Amino acid sequence: MCSIMGYTSTDISLSQLQKAFAATRNRGPDGSRSLKLPAGALLFHRLGIMGPEPAGMQPFTAPDGSAVVCNGELYGFRKLKRELEGRGYVFASGSDCELLLPLWREQGAEMFARLDAEFAMVLYDGPSDSFVAARDPIGIRPLYYGYSGSGHILFASEPKSLLGLTEKIMPFPPGHYYRDGKFVCYRDMTRVERVCDDDVETVCANIREKLILGVEKRLDADVPVGFLLSGGLDSSLVCAVAARLLGRPIETFAVGMSTDAIDLKYARQVADCIGSNHHEIYITGQDVLDTLDELIYTLGTYDITTIRAGMGMYLICKAIHAQSGIRVLLTGEISDELFGYKYTDFAPSPEAFQAESEKRIREIHMYDVLRADRCISANSLEARVPFGDLDFVEYVMSVDPAKKVNVYGKGKYLLRRAFAGGYLPESILQREKAAFSDAVGHSLTDDLKAYAGRTFGDSWQALAEKYAYHAKPFTKESLLYREIFEKHYPGQAEMVADFWMPNREWEGCNVDDPSARVLSNYGASGE
Repeated sequence: MCSIMGYTSTDISLSQLQKAFAATRNRGPDGSRSLKLPAGALLFHRLGIMGPEPAGMQPFTAPDGSAVVCNGELYGFRKLKRELEGRGYVFASGSDCELLLPLWREQGAEMFARLDAEFAMVLYDGPSDSFVAARDPIGIRPLYYGYSGSGHILFASEPKSLLGLTEKIMPFPPGHYYRDGKFVCYRDMTRVERVCDDDVETVCANIREKLILGVEKRLDADVPVGFLLSGGLDSSLVCAVAARLLGRPIETFAVGMSTDAIDLKYARQVADCIGSNHHEIYITGQDVLDTLDELIYTLGTYDITTIRAGMGMYLICKAIHAQSGIRVLLTGEISDELFGYKYTDFAPSPEAFQAESEKRIREIHMYDVLRADRCISANSLEARVPFGDLDFVEYVMSVDPAKKVNVYGKGKYLLRRAFAGGYLPESILQREKAAFSDAVGHSLTDDLKAYAGRTFGDSWQALAEKYAYHAKPFTKESLLYREIFEKHYPGQAEMVADFWMPNREWEGCNVDDPSARVLSNYGASGE
């Protein structure tokens, strides 16, 4: 991961911007550079992944005065680079992001929709003396914005860099670019132009082919690559596909509570099956409580699920950074949003399932994607998400929801069937997985709830009323997280739409806890 920042005026000094930007140095510990421009400034912290030599340092500049900072990966950039070189462009580094200014010169704002990438960027267009910012269609790479006291817009990878510079911080909308004071949608991943009427066999074949390609793209790095392996379907498939593509042992990492880890044994089974070099990280209840304040500041959220699941991910990434030379981690996020959660088994119709999937994809940048980004980048690592491959997401979203809704007696049936026969044993392929925070160990959530209970007495509901203006806490645990969040990000709760919860309007989903553990269909999941 890298960190970027941009300001579209000169009334805030470069030293002030640099001081605020220092809060995200962990995202890019390899070096920092600032560029003062006629109309503002661009700032960059670097984590060298592609072309890590000094020439790959950003901001990149062009002879016409243009400049760009980008936190991103452009997949297939080597072929594109050769095409640009054939048209006379000269490149100084092996960085994929160096292609952005030539692409901007040739395509303008149309380039955003053409990129096969996950990115957040701020670009200064020299000829027009103006700024453009953009974010990938899913929001895998973070970007936030706010307005200074003088009304000029600021951009930054994380909200902590904007604290004190703007009154209100908001997430930059995925699939949009900003230019001339307006946000323009260039691609909506939830919009289905035509429902795919492929038969089940064809759908599964396409799912398999597109996910394999999505993994393959994300194995391209000039630094060591590792894999988070929970033992559930999604991360196990990513690891199995990668191991087969690479033809050598991969590095896998799993985390669990020292007392009651559920998924460590399943992760070990997958690791044995694919022949990976497997590493287990154990955490304790005291680790959880000691890390809570730090985690919420890192995440920039008060959401219950994000914090619970973030705890194990944050601590395992801290261990990976300390104990290995890994710099890139592939993860299994964005599968549930496409193929269904435990609670979507209660969807009253295929149309309702599809609408829920659309909502989850639209909002994922505030939840699972945010969690993965912050937990990984805070430990100076880069996250790559094969299930978020744009071609893969577009295809699965277009599949007839009548084929995606669970009428098979098995969640994520299409994904399981797509990889039947070779990649994983049936016992692993068909296992129902617990929610990540539960799979790390039920005691993780239980310890957090108990701590919240000790912190607040019977009057907790009166304390929660002061947050009634947005996403009012509804349990002692949610109040605990909100209080810590407000300490670090006072008055910024609207950065998150609301608490992630099952669709309470559906029969069987009107619950007061986001964990699938409370649902009647949880069954043997996570055992």
